Amino acid sequence: MSGPANGRFMYFAFGSNLLKERLQLANPSAIFCTTGRLKDYELNFGLWEKHADNTWHGGVATIECHPGAEVWGVIWTLSNENLASLDNQEGVNLGLYSPLEVSVETDKGMVLCRTYQMNNFHACPPSPQYKQVVCLGAEQNGLPMEYLKRLEAIQTNNYSGPSILDQIRPVLK
Repeated sequence: MSGPANGRFMYFAFGSNLLKERLQLANPSAIFCTTGRLKDYELNFGLWEKHADNTWHGGVATIECHPGAEVWGVIWTLSNENLASLDNQEGVNLGLYSPLEVSVETDKGMVLCRTYQMNNFHACPPSPQYKQVVCLGAEQNGLPMEYLKRLEAIQTNNYSGPSILDQIRPVLK
């Protein structure tokens, strides 16, 4: 596992950034490291304000403390130069998300990673497009089948207009 010494950092993704093509839109240095699970957290979808307008047209992923639960995700290594672009993508400068240091369990042992948690959470279902990106990323990176089934069972808000998925689709071909 690499450390800060070589100019890279570890990032635990659990939402739309599970999908390599999504993450690399703004963070081209992202390289797959491994998959892992974050214990005592659960995955949730929502917004930082009751009626926030966002590019996904619905709730987005966050993690919340929940003893006994677990969130599966992907550990990416990114160049330190992408730390600012990742923070910007997550809305840290706007106060939407806060960076968090978490210990993620992998088959190579515990890995200390940066991840993000939504501030001022309001539950809200995701758009079908956002859910599709999360599910595609989970599939692309081989997350456990039972976790994939849980993701596929998530209810959406049935939004059917344009979204960021339109920018990702051409790259997926």
